[in-house]
Amino acid sequence: MPSSTITTKGQTTLPKAIREHLGVDVGDRVDFVIQPDGTIVVEPAVQQVGALEGLLAMKGQRPVSLDAMREAIRKRSGGR
Repeated sequence: MPSSTITTKGQTTLPKAIREHLGVDVGDRVDFVIQPDGTIVVEPAVQQVGALEGLLAMKGQRPVSLDAMREAIRKRSGGR
């Protein structure tokens, strides 16, 4: 059973087997979920795609179609 030690700052390192099982890597986040029976579940922190809606929107700016984006990229790259 993989185990880990808590540092004086309350930090710990997830053992390699656990990181691989969760599919997480450097920079990823994990959630600790306390179950009703008191057990703790560690799971990858996943943001729902819907929560990202409007993240890059600017007030007064209309959405741009994919065709318009491709055309702008083509013009910017010299028509390549």
